[in-house]
Amino acid sequence: MLPSVTDWLNYHHLYYFWVVATEGGITAASRKLRIAPSTLSAQIQQLEEVNGNQLFHRVGRRLVLTEVGRITKEYADEIFDLGQELSDVLQGRSTQRFTQRLNVGLTNGIPKLVAVRLLEPVLHVTPAQHLVCKEDRLDVLMAELAIHHLDVIIADTPVSRDGGVRLFNHELGESSVTFFAMPEMAAALRPGFPQSLNDAPTLLPYPGSSLRRLLGDWFLEHRLRPRVLGELDDSGLMKELGSTGLATFPVATVVADAAIRQYGVEPVGEVCGVYERFYVVSTERKLSHPGVVALVEAARKNIF
Repeated sequence: MLPSVTDWLNYHHLYYFWVVATEGGITAASRKLRIAPSTLSAQIQQLEEVNGNQLFHRVGRRLVLTEVGRITKEYADEIFDLGQELSDVLQGRSTQRFTQRLNVGLTNGIPKLVAVRLLEPVLHVTPAQHLVCKEDRLDVLMAELAIHHLDVIIADTPVSRDGGVRLFNHELGESSVTFFAMPEMAAALRPGFPQSLNDAPTLLPYPGSSLRRLLGDWFLEHRLRPRVLGELDDSGLMKELGSTGLATFPVATVVADAAIRQYGVEPVGEVCGVYERFYVVSTERKLSHPGVVALVEAARKNIF
């Protein structure tokens, strides 16, 4: 059934909004579009009036997307990407279009090296996948999954039903945890591990993360009090700081080889009894997207 005339979205106005949001402001967008800033502002105001939602709010001199504006931009990204792709196909510049888009949410607690290992199989799926990844807090990602703006979430903790939306946890596997450090520090800490962690300069995941809770319990059990130099929700940043030689830090053992190659670190010791678990969270009991199926099968067979 075709929409009524009053339901049509003005894509001309949407395009102006998209350029402003992408360029970061009216002035930059007006230069790119070669139209007057006042004309551009009027077009966006018309889009807001027709749809009944404010898309930007001002913070000082800057335009910042509202929540509705952020969602609108994400849809506009897809719309204009597909428009460019269609133009390429019609003009003979492309012989194969992406057949499926896979929108994946990554919780902040997912180590970057693990995320790379999990997502890499998606890029080998035939037909080709258009992979779009977003990292955020689990509650934010769950809200986007509930409205089908994400296909799946990769998380380090299982989730329960959220606000009446039934979600399913598909366990990918688990990994033990190993502390690493640069060679000189690793050599000093290795012989007495884990007691050597007492007062040792240490970087840890941000409080509230699944791994931080597990390590906190392990420290209490072994009466360990490391000297915490930093608490980070970005595992990549934690490894970068650890590679300066100033502290030891935990890594999922399953990606130990990659950490050694990339950062030049050495293992201090494996944490007995602590395991990171990883899940794909979806609204489907049985996964059907070929990219997600490839991810899950590769994780279970080849990674964990």
